[in-house]
Amino acid sequence: MNLQTALLQGQELLSAGGIPAPRLTAEVLLAHAIGCQRSWLYAHSDEELKELWWIHYGRYLHQRLQRMPTQYITGTQEFFGRDFRVTPDVLIPRPETEHLIEAALQYSVSSILDIGTGSGAIAVTLALETEARVTATDISSAALKVARGNARRLAALVDFVRCDLGASLQDHTFDLLVSNPPYIAETDRATLQKEVRDHEPALALFAGADGLAVYARLIPEAARLLKPGGRLILELGLGSLDPVRKMLDPSWCDIEVIPDLAQVPRVLSATLPSL
Repeated sequence: MNLQTALLQGQELLSAGGIPAPRLTAEVLLAHAIGCQRSWLYAHSDEELKELWWIHYGRYLHQRLQRMPTQYITGTQEFFGRDFRVTPDVLIPRPETEHLIEAALQYSVSSILDIGTGSGAIAVTLALETEARVTATDISSAALKVARGNARRLAALVDFVRCDLGASLQDHTFDLLVSNPPYIAETDRATLQKEVRDHEPALALFAGADGLAVYARLIPEAARLLKPGGRLILELGLGSLDPVRKMLDPSWCDIEVIPDLAQVPRVLSATLPSL
């Protein structure tokens, strides 16, 4: 069997299994099985599929048909122009979260705190894109292992702390606090894609019955951890803008809402007033 035939067979299997973008997925999985770039497949379409390649490719196709996200199979996800390692211990970074990065880069600050860092995509990106000292927290030791690995591989200087929100940061204050917290309501669990519901970490997804539980704890924590005049930047879940904005009143000012490309409110930022 040559590579072209292997791609066609993979595409047919994925299509029959209801997997979106079956051709692209087959290409990504076959390239991962071989250890090459997707472009290499086209330049060598007549090459015979080696037995080891076929073993890996078949396993990856099976995993994807079981609705394992492609990113967990390949172990990587691109974010803000860099490749991050991801495992089922961390949420897969989404393109929408790049709006949070863009919002943060508007401010020239010397210290940044990322709460709930997961893969470290936000913290590592801000460490590489700014001159600020970046600290990142997560309650999951497994997630922090992934985040530390990403920081090390991308040569980013980030201080990682294992704790719930910012509980261990009793004597620190920051110029900027960013977070992409869990914001999916438990009542919406059944409506999620299997790739998300069955494979991504529940700890990074769900936030109580209404999806607002972490925001309700995070905003007072931000008021404690930010310097006077410091800025809070949060990613928003669908429909969370109004209740989260109410949580900011009356202690916060300069509230700004940033939509994503679909014009859905995606990022909310606010300033802690100076004393």
